[in-house]
Amino acid sequence: MGYFYFDYTYFLVVIGAIICLVASARVKTTFKKYSAYRSMSGMTGAQAAQRILQSAGIYDVKVQHVSGQLTDHYNPKTKTVNLSDSVFNSTSVAAVGVAAHECGHVLQHATNYAPLNFRSALVPVANFGSAIAWPVILLGALIPSNASYIIIDIGIWLFSLAVLFQLVTLPVEFNASRRALQQLQVQGILGDQELVYTRKVLKSAAMTYVAGAAAAILQLLRVILLFGGRRRD
Repeated sequence: MGYFYFDYTYFLVVIGAIICLVASARVKTTFKKYSAYRSMSGMTGAQAAQRILQSAGIYDVKVQHVSGQLTDHYNPKTKTVNLSDSVFNSTSVAAVGVAAHECGHVLQHATNYAPLNFRSALVPVANFGSAIAWPVILLGALIPSNASYIIIDIGIWLFSLAVLFQLVTLPVEFNASRRALQQLQVQGILGDQELVYTRKVLKSAAMTYVAGAAAAILQLLRVILLFGGRRRD
């Protein structure tokens, strides 16, 4: 069990953490910057969301306020677009963009967007895999028998499900932003220059998902380096 000595693979975790911190800091900075730009339409994030949903003929989804900073999300189970303190009543181009992005997820749901359906189906499996992967891997590492190989492999595959979820999230988020920008333009909610600003906000937000996926891949690589060679040992 030589892999329990100095863990040289920990640098992968550090790299992943740094990537996530940089992405998180960037989205906060970008959102704050463009929160200072009031939209010429004067619409709040909530009003923009209502406009987009109604124009798409969607009347069974409620737009509501939730506390927190950038805690915005769409809940398909309750059919609610939840907008945070800095988005719901704000008329900034940043707020309107974030609200439109969440409506992009509603439009995906309404049109049975395949990647969204796949991601939704993965949620329980990915959560289970993420929660139990490490205990299974460590159990396999502690068992001094041939069965340990199989147990470790099962643990690695369980961890891979969580990574897969992160990867599937990417096209879902990028597509929601594309739909948001399209609707903001078609509905005349934002002007051309305002759309440029909003695109920057949504791009920086999307990078947090890219960072999360990168960190998950690095963590998976670490697991494989630590335990994948056990059979050879």
